[in-house]
Amino acid sequence: MTAFRRKIVAGNWKMNLDRPKAVELAASVVARAAEAGTTELVLCPPAVYVEAVGSAVAKSVVALGGQNMHDKASGAFTGEIAPAMLVDLGCRYVILGHSERRTLFGETDAFVNAKTKAALAAGLVPIVCVGETLEEREAGRTGEVVAGQVRGSLAGMPAGDLAKVVIAYEPVWAIGTGKVATPQQAQEVHALIRTLLGELASPAVAAGIRIQYGGSVKPDNAADLAVQPDIDGALVGGASLKADDFLGIARAFGQPATVT
Repeated sequence: MTAFRRKIVAGNWKMNLDRPKAVELAASVVARAAEAGTTELVLCPPAVYVEAVGSAVAKSVVALGGQNMHDKASGAFTGEIAPAMLVDLGCRYVILGHSERRTLFGETDAFVNAKTKAALAAGLVPIVCVGETLEEREAGRTGEVVAGQVRGSLAGMPAGDLAKVVIAYEPVWAIGTGKVATPQQAQEVHALIRTLLGELASPAVAAGIRIQYGGSVKPDNAADLAVQPDIDGALVGGASLKADDFLGIARAFGQPATVT
């Protein structure tokens, strides 16, 4: 039986833009969404602009996502965002465990795991990020580190829930540095992740899970990444702040991968 993994390109705007520019960018992506072909488009603005961007993408093919959330439904967590709050604003996706959350804010695999389960329970699709630092790669520990993050972040989840998750492999050394893993390096880690997912669920389930690459993805390197068999899209940072660049990346991923 043949199945398809629809490619997915998500823009992580991080802590950038103001409200008018956020709405303008979202409107531009919506107006040109057909350029992406079969690629699913997701925009993840700063939390304070989620509602405004949500209005701009409403009734379009462009999906809305949050950049982070807490695992608790409510409570005394000043400055945090509950899963239901994102859903209330129209979000379908949420980025969890981004390397900046892990390295700058001390988020652990256990915390990412709790968030992932909470997101799924709320009806959100989690984009769970994993990836190694430069020091870890140079020490030959890429496989060990990524495997630990995958197993820890997805621990205790039934196969049916794992099937709903999107994974983003983002080598920390390639984020915002202009460096990018070679297509072969990226494919090697993506294949490892898919094997791990097969162990956590089943090979059949793993074959249908989408795995994005993140790390200085641009229109001029996206095509080489897109042809790799286990790379199903991109989690885009800086290049997502310009509609031309974001849609250029999406066009490179314009055809779904066939899996058996």
